[in-house]
Amino acid sequence: METSNLTKRRIQEFLDQDKRFDNRSLLQFRDIKIETGVSKNAEGSARIKMGNTEVIAGVKIDVTEPYTDREDEGTLITTCELLPLSSPKYEVGPPRINAIEIARIVDRGIRESGFIDFKKLCIKEGEKVWTVFVDVYPINHDGNLVDAGSLAVIVALKNTRIPSFDKDDKIDREKLTDPLPLKHTPITITIGKVQDKMLIDPTFEEEQVLDTKLCIAVTEEEKVVSMQKIGAGPLTDDEVDKMIDIAVEKSKELRKLVENGKENTKSKTKAD
Repeated sequence: METSNLTKRRIQEFLDQDKRFDNRSLLQFRDIKIETGVSKNAEGSARIKMGNTEVIAGVKIDVTEPYTDREDEGTLITTCELLPLSSPKYEVGPPRINAIEIARIVDRGIRESGFIDFKKLCIKEGEKVWTVFVDVYPINHDGNLVDAGSLAVIVALKNTRIPSFDKDDKIDREKLTDPLPLKHTPITITIGKVQDKMLIDPTFEEEQVLDTKLCIAVTEEEKVVSMQKIGAGPLTDDEVDKMIDIAVEKSKELRKLVENGKENTKSKTKAD
């Protein structure tokens, strides 16, 4: 369901005054809740509620052959399915461009940050490695699926345990052993731009008025590891630099939530 022209005008009028419909400041997150272990059939799972946006991420691990150019490394496969129950705009069918884009952004942040030590997922070089399958499922779409999905995946991976694998090459999913070998933690922050205004964590209605947005993944070392621009609006070098500064600063807030790792954790963010 598209946002009406009247609502778009009202949103623009509010943003011109540095205001938002839900009384947040431009650089304030909605309340965020984190829940882990939401799927008994996954090796790791998490649910993220960011305002009214809700996303579930699940992790399955299986033994596969390695890629021929990386015979001593495990692999990662990330997918996203935009379910019709999450929004009237989605229909049943093969993955559409929006789903593919979300999956790629999440996947790139994990790979480029070195979050998973893939070499430690090698069982027998050239023959067997662990492959990490990550699935992202939006349950309710009220904006900012990239950040909510990325956060859900990071939390799910941090809570993932590797199944038992015996000498007879049998996987016992009833016996979960070691956690995934993880290093740097990428946090993705999406900054939207409307004319000369920048904001984070846009709602579905706010996304309809954005000129463009930039998704930026940042590690705990404040290193930018990936960026993805969405939308046709132009960005100057100075605007990109400002967005990076915002992403670095706001990623610290989400990282604290991830480190807490508690159910029903709310964002402590206050108005700027």
